[in-house]
Amino acid sequence: MAKQKETSAMEIDDQTSTPSDQITTNPKFSVNVLQLLKSAQMQHGLRFGDYARYRRYCTARLRRLYKSLKFTHGRVKYTKRAISVATVTEVRFLHLVLYTAERAWSHAMEKKTLPDGPNARQRSYLIGRLRKAVKWASLFQELCSFKGDSRTSLEAEAYAAYMKGSLLFEQDQNWDVALKCFKSARAVYEELGKYGDLENQVLCRERVEELEPSIRYCLHKIGESNLQTSELVSIGEMEGPALDLFKAKLEAAMAEARSQQAASMTEFHWLGNRFPISNAKTRVSILKAQELEKDIHGSAADSLPAEKKLVLYDKIFAAYHEARSCIRNDLVTAANSENVKDELSGLDKAIGAILGQRTIERNQLLVKIAKSKLNKVRDDKNEKVTKPEELVRLYDLLLQNTADLFDLVSSGRDRKMEEVALAEECELRSMVFRAERCFYLAKSYSSAGKRTEAYALYCQARSLADAALKKLQSANDADQVMIKELKTLYNESRSNSCIEHAKGIMEEEKAPENLSKKISNISLNGTDKKVEKLLMEKMDTYESAVGEANVKVAPRIENFPPAFQPVPRNPIVLDLAYNLIEFPSLDARMKKDKKGFISRFWG
Repeated sequence: MAKQKETSAMEIDDQTSTPSDQITTNPKFSVNVLQLLKSAQMQHGLRFGDYARYRRYCTARLRRLYKSLKFTHGRVKYTKRAISVATVTEVRFLHLVLYTAERAWSHAMEKKTLPDGPNARQRSYLIGRLRKAVKWASLFQELCSFKGDSRTSLEAEAYAAYMKGSLLFEQDQNWDVALKCFKSARAVYEELGKYGDLENQVLCRERVEELEPSIRYCLHKIGESNLQTSELVSIGEMEGPALDLFKAKLEAAMAEARSQQAASMTEFHWLGNRFPISNAKTRVSILKAQELEKDIHGSAADSLPAEKKLVLYDKIFAAYHEARSCIRNDLVTAANSENVKDELSGLDKAIGAILGQRTIERNQLLVKIAKSKLNKVRDDKNEKVTKPEELVRLYDLLLQNTADLFDLVSSGRDRKMEEVALAEECELRSMVFRAERCFYLAKSYSSAGKRTEAYALYCQARSLADAALKKLQSANDADQVMIKELKTLYNESRSNSCIEHAKGIMEEEKAPENLSKKISNISLNGTDKKVEKLLMEKMDTYESAVGEANVKVAPRIENFPPAFQPVPRNPIVLDLAYNLIEFPSLDARMKKDKKGFISRFWG
């Protein structure tokens, strides 16, 4: 549908101007700029932030437009052909200017979104491409003021204002002019959002929301806003091509604010220990992680969706790992001073312990998400249903994380009371995780129809939950939420063990009847060709003669009638040389008859 709208809005490349269009003295063209660009961007790469793909699309689109308009710049020698008001005889000339501006803008954004960021040379090229985009956007505004209708002229004005504001935003100068440009574009889209169809209103509203963070940031830079730098993070949570420049600028501003704040940070506190921090990069990384931790453990953490929390945890891990790499580099380059090495080793241990705690919290969040999908059936969104085996795997990870944290905290000679308390908490958490793992392992055996194993595992989970509950209740500052979860686990383990016991007895009572039914279904030969082996061929293996419970095919005993088999017999001797042998004459040995004198004449 979007492709059809784009085709109708662009009036098809191969379409030629009619004589009536040439006769009209002052034609007014209509271009839905926002809808046209949004459709092209979403279909050609910007849905995933691929500016290189979108730039290639703009280049190919311009090539088709130049060719269809017969507005080429010569084959042998390049001769520039300028586009003026008199040149615009059809709407595709306006598309030509618009896509040229888009190509320059997408090329600049491609350099901006490089993995390591643009270097000095690439930044200079980026600014040059943004200047080109502003130049072509201004030309598009000028042409639309003469050749476009009132709505097209307004949209072109908003587009040119946004491009100019983006250039000033990237140059870090003239913030008041950039603010004026962004406000002008916002006002146009707010006005246009009041009219037209529903899709146009939604697009205009989204554009206004994308412009709002840039406006607030400009106000912050001018000093007319009381917005704190740490509060800017919540502004950049929206998605959209118009926000990529803002996000890059926001990250630079946050890094600058952290650098200023890190100057006053001299020590890191952990479980009653104080570790001095001399490296500025280490301080900045720790501050970044601590700011992100406030978002997870703050008052607004309950309203955050699970997906955003997982993204925040990934950022926290990246910040702490960066801090640990700086600390270990300092350890390598440190002198022979034992005090400095001890302080750096202690700081590395503290950061490692915090990483372990955050890893446990993240895996517990994954367990919570998996539990919410455990008993669900597939809905309209076709979400994947969690299996008990997946929860068993997650609890294996939690047990490993808890063991690693316990080993890290328990290492060292002079441990403080806080470290001992954290080690005891790790032991208690390990007991809880073992009980949970045993419970879901029992569920997996139950779903496989293995009643005996499931019953034994449910009983083991109940005993583990009972032991953990007693130990937790004996503690001074017991976690009430954990106590409630353990009581629920204990009751569920008990009820499920009773259910498995009852099901096992019922299946045992019905076993003879089921066995007789299965034996009655045994076929001597059968017509089913899916059976891999016959029962007579599996006499040396211990398998059920009536087949497994989950197999619907009746077992077969033997092929009947039996197949032909070769049988040995006495050999047949053929004397082939008899007819070729020339036997000697035996006339000399034969008895001759004696004849009389008279018989000689008659013989």
